[in-house]
Amino acid sequence: MLGKKLSYQTNGSTVEFEFEHGTAYVTAVTDTIMNVFVPYQSKDHRSKAIEGDKRLPVTVDVSEEGGAVQIKTDKLTAKVYDDFLIDFYKKDGTLLCADFRGERKKKKKLSDEALATLESEGHAVSADGEKEDPVMVVKQMSGDEKFYGLGDKTGVLNKRNYEYENWNSDLPQAHTDDFKALYKSIPFLITLKDAGVFGMFFDNTYRSHVNLGKENSACYYYSAENGNLDYYFISGEKMTDIVEGYTYLTGRTPLPQLWTLGHHQSRWGYMSADDIRRVAHKYRELQIPCDTIHFDIDYMDGYRVFTWNEKGFGAPGAIIKEIAEDGFKVVCIIDPGVKLDPGYAKYDEGIANDYFAKTPEGEVYVNEVWPGEAVYPDFGKPDVRKWWAENQKFLVDLGVRGTWNDMNEPASFRGELPQDVVFTDEDQKTDHAAMHNVYGHLMSKATYEGLKEADGRRPFVITRACYAGTQKYSTVWTGDNQSLWAHLRMAVPQLCNLGMSGITFAGTDVGGFGADCTPELMCRWVQVGAFSPLFRNHSSMGSTFQEPWQFDEETIRIYRKFVELRYQLLPYLYDLFRECELTGLPIMRPLVLHYENDPEVWNLNGEFLVGENLLAAPVLEQGETKKIVYLPEGVWYDYETKKPYQGRQYYMVDAPLDTCPMFVKEGGMIPTYELAQYVGEKPYDTLKMRVYPGNGTYLHYQDNGADFAYRDGAYNVYEFTHEGDKKEASVQMKKEGYTKYKNILFE
Repeated sequence: MLGKKLSYQTNGSTVEFEFEHGTAYVTAVTDTIMNVFVPYQSKDHRSKAIEGDKRLPVTVDVSEEGGAVQIKTDKLTAKVYDDFLIDFYKKDGTLLCADFRGERKKKKKLSDEALATLESEGHAVSADGEKEDPVMVVKQMSGDEKFYGLGDKTGVLNKRNYEYENWNSDLPQAHTDDFKALYKSIPFLITLKDAGVFGMFFDNTYRSHVNLGKENSACYYYSAENGNLDYYFISGEKMTDIVEGYTYLTGRTPLPQLWTLGHHQSRWGYMSADDIRRVAHKYRELQIPCDTIHFDIDYMDGYRVFTWNEKGFGAPGAIIKEIAEDGFKVVCIIDPGVKLDPGYAKYDEGIANDYFAKTPEGEVYVNEVWPGEAVYPDFGKPDVRKWWAENQKFLVDLGVRGTWNDMNEPASFRGELPQDVVFTDEDQKTDHAAMHNVYGHLMSKATYEGLKEADGRRPFVITRACYAGTQKYSTVWTGDNQSLWAHLRMAVPQLCNLGMSGITFAGTDVGGFGADCTPELMCRWVQVGAFSPLFRNHSSMGSTFQEPWQFDEETIRIYRKFVELRYQLLPYLYDLFRECELTGLPIMRPLVLHYENDPEVWNLNGEFLVGENLLAAPVLEQGETKKIVYLPEGVWYDYETKKPYQGRQYYMVDAPLDTCPMFVKEGGMIPTYELAQYVGEKPYDTLKMRVYPGNGTYLHYQDNGADFAYRDGAYNVYEFTHEGDKKEASVQMKKEGYTKYKNILFE
């Protein structure tokens, strides 16, 4: 507690407060975003998520009123009281968010004996009720809050009454609703209530906790084990404004290469070039479109990073060049652990240049991962990131088109890295406790910059671990899921919350990574995967192979059908990625993002929007062949038949195994391409626009789908306008800087 307010002074858009027990700051970053900062540990922010100065010119009015200092912009007001309690108001005076003034009802602490008994029986035990983190903000609950965001956390879409921990964790058990932490730490929360909607981004990299009314129905809180209190309050008129504000701060997903939106095939268990060759051949034989094959750890020499296993995979890069002739691109896995192996170039370089994390005694820290004993690059050092970036050229020269960063929580086989392992934070020493949650983030940043320099095309990076802002550098997948219906059901809210947390390019392992996938489960999972931003079939060694031809003919047919749909929808998905680069809005969206005033969608877990025009309602339950679908306001049309449905109603629709119910918003338009087996097989010189009844306008974006020429103006923007029941739409060029389509057709 900071005690009584002693004084305050204004410096531009920042108000500095002196309290009995410390200093605190409130800064108007924009007219809708305020930063709240208490320098418990350091005087500067040292953000890893926010790059550059995001402050815009803002007119700030500061005054005193009723014991509070009032900080007011044109759109947001903060009132600051003793103990640095802060309440936020909309411009019309409506209270949006207040700090909690009551007494928290903490969970009673269990005795050591009781804890030991519970744990010995295999029961999960939640956090110690009496433990209090030194960094904390507690907000009042009014009773009608709905909570969204927080990245990849398990459970349902609305996180009310859940508790979570932000500590990047590689856990081998099947992920269930009560998991506190997974691979990603994105401490961004969207709150929707009757009074309005707002977001809070808690920019603290230490282990932190979020309790959303589970402990006490009167309040919710965020707390961290160390560091500063540093959070951003983001206001807006609607939920999309909050996502745009958050991604304004932390960055937006850059436009990817078009082929990355295609179908990816992966497995831990492709042990040789022959295995890769067979997979590539079978996809083309069965005419199931596929762009990318992922190489897991066995392509490396003894799991040494930036090496090649010639015994299993032949001459370096030969198999990559061979399958490239049939249109396949290759993505290779890279883990951070560098094998402790004197004589191995990467280890020797790291030792010579002091690139690895150390013990408090100054020795290089050693743990165990896939290559055996291994050391950990200190990615907080700029020169280490530069070195790692330069090593991407090894892969690029082999013909590799993307890097897949794994095990970067960082994971280890001999227990978690101790908190006091010495790392670097740019220009100063720190510890693992501070850098753990941004280890994968910084590795991804280095990888992105290295690929961009070596290749010249838009980098394709995939990461398992990340922090807020990683979307600037990498796509993500949700980690080691399993072939369970529960994990298929979880995929929808998980990907929707990731999207609202800025991580728009995300996917699950289609079919499940662990355990054995059944034909029915694969058929239903590919129906979700076809609409997921990242569409990758991936499985684990020891599980049943789950390429489509491992199943029966019906499953192959259904799998092909939805992969073909994905390739036809590529221009629509690409338009959404362009929108994402400009606004931060996700590709895969929960209905609440656009229909926040509709109570029916607040807790809707089983359907989603792809952009604003297309609604998908996949079957997520075993054995079901019908689906209860809720359609929001307006008129919606069946994607295939164009049968109309009135919104704000539930419908029971047929959904046999080969069907995923899909609907298009009235006046909506969906651009499609002619089917191809891979991006680049044929020129995309004809655009076919699916037009649905109603009035609507649609912007379509076109460029070369590969490099950064679009940033110099080499792109086209077409504006389509449609009215009523017309079969066609008018077309106007809004921007011309690239080769235009030869044909534009309507259906």
